Amino acid sequence: MTISQIMRRNLVTLDMDDSLAKAKDLFDIHNMHHILIKDNTKLIGVITDRDLWKNLSPTVGTRKETPQDSLVLNKKVHLIMTRDLITATEDVTINEAVLLFYDHKISCLPVIDENQSPIGIITWRDIIKVLALQYRRKTQNLEKENT
Repeated sequence: MTISQIMRRNLVTLDMDDSLAKAKDLFDIHNMHHILIKDNTKLIGVITDRDLWKNLSPTVGTRKETPQDSLVLNKKVHLIMTRDLITATEDVTINEAVLLFYDHKISCLPVIDENQSPIGIITWRDIIKVLALQYRRKTQNLEKENT
């Protein structure tokens, strides 16, 4: 099985000069953990919800928010994004993807085309889901054989 069969193609992306406020809004709206960062059409980085929260004050969006907290929201995403990306093409197998996750200690694997443009994303949660469903089918088939 290749990752093209399970990757998410409905990508949420930002441009490198978009603000942290825009990233925060996207994380809040879409309930996700990774946003791909592009420069024109080329993938250049990833920002995680953890990256964002490390850079924001806990008082952002509360009554105790300070003017300084608001200024941080104007920072550009390229200032905090991960630049050294581990990526894959859609023909990579799930087993190869598992090794990429393990060897590089990553939580998402952007899928790119020959022009370095993002076409999908797979996360460690997607891998766990596939493995869980495969195991469930296997155990259900064994139960049926034993009855």
